[in-house]
Amino acid sequence: MLEIVIYNWRIYRLLRRLARQRVGMVLQPGNYWVIEYAVEDNEETDVLLKTCYMRGWVEPLQNSVPKGRLQADGSSPNGPMFDSAGPIWKLTDTGWSVIQRRHELGILALFVAITGVVVAFVT
Repeated sequence: MLEIVIYNWRIYRLLRRLARQRVGMVLQPGNYWVIEYAVEDNEETDVLLKTCYMRGWVEPLQNSVPKGRLQADGSSPNGPMFDSAGPIWKLTDTGWSVIQRRHELGILALFVAITGVVVAFVT
């Protein structure tokens, strides 16, 4: 049970990080996006993103996009600019609902309404 709660908390944090991403600049020539606050590209986030994709919370904006990292000072790397390729993910409307916890608020509102009706009939 605790493992499920921790896993879902990691997914929630990932969705929040994904919502903060933005395009900081576009490098020319080649029209390459520099994404600020990008989600890390590692094995854990890959599994979490695929889980979110399966649930319909995220979808790929583009597939096979070249990926690389700028140096700490924001300059281009000394070696090759791109070292891998992968999708750029975006949140769906359902993903935004998960971040804003609309489902939980709806259940809470229903519970309060039913409790109010029960209290009104009892008194």
